[in-house]
Amino acid sequence: MGEKAEVLRNKLIRNFNAVPLEHFVRAPLYDSMIGGVSTGTVARKLGCGVDTVPPGKQSCPYHFHHTQEEMFIILEGQGTLRVADERLAVKAGDVIFIPCGPDYPHHLINTSQADLKYLSISTQERPEVCEYPDSGKLGVFSRGPAYVQKLGASLDYWDGEA
Repeated sequence: MGEKAEVLRNKLIRNFNAVPLEHFVRAPLYDSMIGGVSTGTVARKLGCGVDTVPPGKQSCPYHFHHTQEEMFIILEGQGTLRVADERLAVKAGDVIFIPCGPDYPHHLINTSQADLKYLSISTQERPEVCEYPDSGKLGVFSRGPAYVQKLGASLDYWDGEA
């Protein structure tokens, strides 16, 4: 492969089986190996991660996005998609589409006896606002710091102003 081809390959192509993974654990519910597939690419509007969740665990809390749409592609295993307070069975080969907005709070739970592996694909609009119905939190995520607080803890618009 020539030098130009190698530079292009590094900017445009990733193998999700080869990305570095980080282990995230918050007992007793959350446990996952997560890797940024799109990290280091030239992608600006799309992000992709690979998640592997062990039996009986989940990778994130139940939430919905105000701006970002998501798509999940189940690569291995099976589990349950909790969405809009319903529970839907999912399995390898399924593609899940989640639009933004309060009608579709969601998360994936591994309800099987084997690992659940999937690609998480999302639009990357920032700032992003997420709400967490189970815990009553609100998160604001920018390209820099993130802010998470309880919904009832907001300040008056004029607080601290002269």
